[in-house]
Amino acid sequence: MSKNLVIVESPAKAKTIEGFLGEGYTVRSSFGHVRDLAKKGLGVDIENKFLPNYEISPDKAKVVAELKKLSKSADMVWLATDEDREGEAISWHLYESLGLTEKNTKRIVFHEITKPAIKNAIANPRTIDKHLVDAQQARRILDRLVGFELSPVLWKKVRPSLSAGRVQSVTVRLIVEREREIMNFKSTSSYKVTANFMAGNANVKAELSTKFKTLEEARAFLQKCENADFTIDSLETRPTKKSPSAPFTTSTLQQEASRKLGFSVAQTMVVAQRLYESGKITYMRTDSVNLSGTAIDQAKETITGNYGDKYLNIRQYKTKSKGAQEAHEAIRPTYIQNQTIDGDSADKRLYDLIWKRTISSQMSDAELEKTTVVITASGTTGKFVVQGEVLKFDGFLKVYLEGTDDEDEENQAGMLPPMKVGEKLKANEITAMERYTHHPARYTEASLVKKLEELGIGRPSTYAPTISTVQKREYVVKEDREGVQRNFNVLTLKAGKITDEVRSEGTGAEKTKLFPTDIGMVVNDFLLKEFPQIMDFNFTAKVEEEFDDIAEGKIVWTKMLADFYTPFHKNVENTSENSERASGERLLGVDPVTRKNVYVRIGRFGPMAQLGEGNDENNKPKFASLRKDQRLDTITFDEAQDLFKLPRVAGEFEGKEMVVAIGRFGPYIRHNSIFVSLKKEDDPMTVSADRCIELILAKRQAEIDKYIKTFPENPEVQLLNGRWGPYLVIGDNNFKLPKGIDPKALTLQECLDIAADPKNASKGNRFKKKTAAKPFKQAAAKKATPKKAVKKAAKKAVKKVAVKKTAVKKTVAKK
Repeated sequence: MSKNLVIVESPAKAKTIEGFLGEGYTVRSSFGHVRDLAKKGLGVDIENKFLPNYEISPDKAKVVAELKKLSKSADMVWLATDEDREGEAISWHLYESLGLTEKNTKRIVFHEITKPAIKNAIANPRTIDKHLVDAQQARRILDRLVGFELSPVLWKKVRPSLSAGRVQSVTVRLIVEREREIMNFKSTSSYKVTANFMAGNANVKAELSTKFKTLEEARAFLQKCENADFTIDSLETRPTKKSPSAPFTTSTLQQEASRKLGFSVAQTMVVAQRLYESGKITYMRTDSVNLSGTAIDQAKETITGNYGDKYLNIRQYKTKSKGAQEAHEAIRPTYIQNQTIDGDSADKRLYDLIWKRTISSQMSDAELEKTTVVITASGTTGKFVVQGEVLKFDGFLKVYLEGTDDEDEENQAGMLPPMKVGEKLKANEITAMERYTHHPARYTEASLVKKLEELGIGRPSTYAPTISTVQKREYVVKEDREGVQRNFNVLTLKAGKITDEVRSEGTGAEKTKLFPTDIGMVVNDFLLKEFPQIMDFNFTAKVEEEFDDIAEGKIVWTKMLADFYTPFHKNVENTSENSERASGERLLGVDPVTRKNVYVRIGRFGPMAQLGEGNDENNKPKFASLRKDQRLDTITFDEAQDLFKLPRVAGEFEGKEMVVAIGRFGPYIRHNSIFVSLKKEDDPMTVSADRCIELILAKRQAEIDKYIKTFPENPEVQLLNGRWGPYLVIGDNNFKLPKGIDPKALTLQECLDIAADPKNASKGNRFKKKTAAKPFKQAAAKKATPKKAVKKAAKKAVKKVAVKKTAVKKTVAKK
């Protein structure tokens, strides 16, 4: 047995590090956290100074047992988890769970997985930093307290199965408030005047410095321009510089990967983690923009070698982020001289982005020449302005230019022809175009991360999980939405004649934006009313600062929790007892036929319309689910009335009615006890009988096409087509097929061999089907390891085949 046991979080990291350390070192993975607060009950003894009750996660019992066995036979255990608070806490939990001692335990940290970094860490060990552990414990316990106490209030006052969280709830608030800003925004129009002038043989585009409120004002100005002379009144040229952005932090990487690569925040972190664990980039959860001396030396060598000395400008950036955590380095390639890497497309693209950002941060400023030309029109006070820009030296722009969240991409300056003051210009065309003010932009994942960082809410490790959580809870959706057509007026002066035109344009279309759901808005309003402190941005940021103070040993974590919990708990008790239920109810009007009120509100299964009140058996209210594109705040009385027309019979097919309705998961057709979802383009109010038949037949065909091969002698074994290609099913277990195999050619025995192969057994159960088993049976199933469960299923299937073969032999023998 090796004298040294090194424990890291992930298997990929373990494999890379073991290669660097060589003989005498065994590197194993803890697969993340091994302990957490007990799932049963609160998991915290509030009366005993918030003493946490930790338990080893059931799926980590075998991991802990193996690590404990290895640690007992090792002379030294090296805890090499990540260098942030979460990583420190994992090391501490391992120390406690494995029964380690200070004598035989060392803590090592590194921000990149390279041989020099690992060797340096081994040469400079330290002990576990309990202040960092306490900061992580305080965050975990505080979040458990908030979630554990707030969620039941929501179940009681809003709807069952809802949840609240300290950071997730203020994140939802940001999105809800932006949506309300947009809903209340009143768009106004004005007329922007642009002109195309001839300067020599070149066309120059200019814009009038003022806008007109009405069509008449715009027309009056164009009439004055009919016989006007246009003269260059002033021409100013000035040199300017553009400097590169700092190297990536977690936040800026998430933002830029969203803008340039279209990655979600979660996807960025998954790919970055993979790059870090394979030794290609430095640690990916960081607030720092600092680069080490080694990195700067590598950048210097790469820049001078690839581009020349004039492109080099060494810079040291300082972190501006409020409450920046431990002194990490910025995210950068571990070997800057490597411009490209091997890997899949996502790995390559994100690495390329990190490489360019790092290199450009140490390059010279771009040098530009900006020109502003003012043109006067005789007979008017109006002045046309021309903006031009000439790139004199590209500098860092040779490699990289940062993206922007600005949705207005008009007025981009270009190069200008030679011009001089006093020069007369000819106007080819002058246009007055009606333009509308635009509502504030909805958040993308990237712009939301930027806002959270600006407000000091959360930290690099929490941005991605927070944004994922609010979407999983269905408080927020990320989606595209179609716009609408809008008419606008255009006046054009050309060849001395003014023409009028009405044009049409699409407006309001959104792509991958974050929208609050109805339940998200109702929960937000309830929490904002009843728990204003929890929902306060400044309070949330202050809590983050207190975690920072705990990490630095400035305050005691238990006192911080006590100061928070006492008033919070009183607020919870008061709200639970005295507050009114919240449903987002809105009275739309009175039904002219029944004279009953028509409402919309949140029901048990989501937003719905309600006709009438009371629970009288002969006078029960009528309910109808809202459509996916309808909102409690914006649905009209007529639209709600239409919902009560459903379910409707669209026609008959094969002697059975085709009933169209809207359910919890959207519009559907019910035919012969089979449910078929309508497509996005199908309107449940108008979908025809022919279209319903088409969808029913398409579903039947999809079911037929799903089956590649089945085995009558053992129906549990099936080869199916799935979302990611063909796969094998045995009972409740799904298995990936080895590459290059034709599923149609597989025999039953070959299928059983694939399932029984230990290589597949270790991962086959990852895709276990959901069953309708009772809760206690599901819990029991979790205790079995995936490998055991898979082997059991394979054995069972083999036995069935063996029994059937024996039966056949006996029958033959009798004959």
